[in-house]
Amino acid sequence: MKKYEQISIYLQYFIDNEVRKTGLKRVVLGLSGGLDSAVVAVLAHKVFKDDLLCVKMPSQYSSQSSLDDADELCEKFGINSVTASIEPMLRVYEELNPNMSNLRKGNISSRLRMSTLFDISARESALVLGTSNKSELMLGYGTLYGDLSSAINSIGDLYKSEAYELARYLGVTNKIIDKPPSADLWDGQSDEEDLGYTYAQIDKVLKLYVEDRVSKEDILNQGYDEDMLNMIVKRIFANQFKRKMPIIAKLTSRTINHDFNYPRDITL
Repeated sequence: MKKYEQISIYLQYFIDNEVRKTGLKRVVLGLSGGLDSAVVAVLAHKVFKDDLLCVKMPSQYSSQSSLDDADELCEKFGINSVTASIEPMLRVYEELNPNMSNLRKGNISSRLRMSTLFDISARESALVLGTSNKSELMLGYGTLYGDLSSAINSIGDLYKSEAYELARYLGVTNKIIDKPPSADLWDGQSDEEDLGYTYAQIDKVLKLYVEDRVSKEDILNQGYDEDMLNMIVKRIFANQFKRKMPIIAKLTSRTINHDFNYPRDITL
């Protein structure tokens, strides 16, 4: 069995199993027209068919091409989708907070989208699926309580370069695979320009440092860029808080996330 065929089968089982444990039978996810949400959408559709709802949440900064790409994906695979624009809410917030930086605009946009998605999930009695890949999670390249939020995440242990390979295996449309990655958070925003390096470059070092536990010195001896390595290591440690539940001060004999750690699917 080929690698990505096996990964696809396992992730479908994972999604199905984890959702069923909650007692819910429907799922929702935010479909941006980007690669990661497209991969999760195709995987989830294989499991849930019409019980999957993809939600497009454009703002005034979203490109029409991203919406078109999302529509093309849904048409190819027969995926149900709706549009819930965050533009009215975002415009009001920007009017109340003039001179916002691009970072603040991006963060509030991401959180408005996730608030919208969780509200729709309540309406639909559905579970929210995450779409953040391992490269983003390790680098902290995401918004806490925004795009990093979800009930379960099927691709969080796949590096971005691996997500591309899985997308090709799944038959994700070429327009989505071939375009530069962008969250459309502001005009002209580009993920790789923000990071300063391509995901292909970053993932090689991430895998050495995270998976193989190679020291910084040995990575540099292999000829990798020192500035890139320092950026990666700094971001991994600086953004650890984004990868954990809020830390609770321990006052009693059994404290949540310290020594009260029942599995999420425990039953009486």
